[in-house]
Amino acid sequence: MKQKIWNSLVGLALIASGAIAQSPDKPGAGNVSTIPDIPTTNKAGSKYQFTIVKDNGATDVKNQFHSGTCWCYSTQSFLESELMRMGKGTYNLSQMFVIHQMYMLKAEHYMRYQGHTNFGDGGEPHDVINALRMYGVVPASAYSGMPATMEKPELAELDNVLHAMLDAMLKLPEGHLDPNWMAAYQGALDGYMGKVPTEFTYQGKTYTPQSFAKSLGLNADDYVEITSFTHHPFYSKFILEVPDNFENGEAYNVPIEDLQKITDNALTNGYTIEWGSDVSESGFSARNYSLAIEPEAEMGNMTSAQKDSVFLNPVPQKKITQEMRQEAFDNLATTDDHGMQITGLAKDQLGQEYYIVKNSWGTSNYCKGYFYVSQAFYLYKTTSIMVNKNAIPADIRKKMGI
Repeated sequence: MKQKIWNSLVGLALIASGAIAQSPDKPGAGNVSTIPDIPTTNKAGSKYQFTIVKDNGATDVKNQFHSGTCWCYSTQSFLESELMRMGKGTYNLSQMFVIHQMYMLKAEHYMRYQGHTNFGDGGEPHDVINALRMYGVVPASAYSGMPATMEKPELAELDNVLHAMLDAMLKLPEGHLDPNWMAAYQGALDGYMGKVPTEFTYQGKTYTPQSFAKSLGLNADDYVEITSFTHHPFYSKFILEVPDNFENGEAYNVPIEDLQKITDNALTNGYTIEWGSDVSESGFSARNYSLAIEPEAEMGNMTSAQKDSVFLNPVPQKKITQEMRQEAFDNLATTDDHGMQITGLAKDQLGQEYYIVKNSWGTSNYCKGYFYVSQAFYLYKTTSIMVNKNAIPADIRKKMGI
């Protein structure tokens, strides 16, 4: 997942690894978001009125800024909520630790495929889980991955430099890859992001990334990705065909009705969900209206005034079918744009179900970094979700073979 609007990114100055700053954690210090603090309407003057049905814990809203790293921000937030649900307390996990590790893996993939594969800052939720399994995890205080002069991530120059280095190496001036190519590449990566820690101190104890992960009690095998498309058999797994799935991660495939049941069951029972979706839609307006909807009337045929009206006045939502989902995926009307976290359930005054979504674009919108997503939009434009396998209803889980 890689949010489209960050495709043109601001440049980032090359700064030596010694200039990398660290950002503090706030364990247990007021960084838990509670849904009642979020407005129960989507914008000042709007007639939408939401009733909160379920509120699950989440940490404070972050800002991915000029980077396509939503996949990491949303999945780390999902894991932070898992720790809260497990009674482990509130943690601020480092996104950049994972991103650094994935840049190393992406380079290896890129070279093995001789440049005929995707390279950049995009990714998928399983990248975070694989990093947890292979490398462990660190708190944000142990690794910021940003120069001291930078408060929010900007990865444009980093992407361009690393990509250019790999392409230059693939020209094979000596007839083969230089044996030092990986060391040279890592040197450039460390120059931008800083070296990842092999040991650090957190709340008076010394850890490695692996021992810290073990202390948290997170089990990488608990987390599964799920989707719903007809070009592969239901209740089986397949490699989701999206550009940022560089690791060829598999998702379980279920009918649309089961996708909804899994989602509602998870949220009702205190779990949150990592959500991948197409956000380049007329009905998606997280910034301006804190809302994503799929009205019965086609928004593509509406005037600007009509679009404003449906974002401010609740209207009946479209009935989404499996066939509609598939057609939109097949003709590329649905693309894998952005990763977010679903934290709760709500209903509007018409009785229609909405999901409460935590984003990673800061807190400047009306709902303080959150927004409401109609069930219709969710069922139509979801590319995949990640859940704790224990949140899946038992009958569906049995069909999936989990």
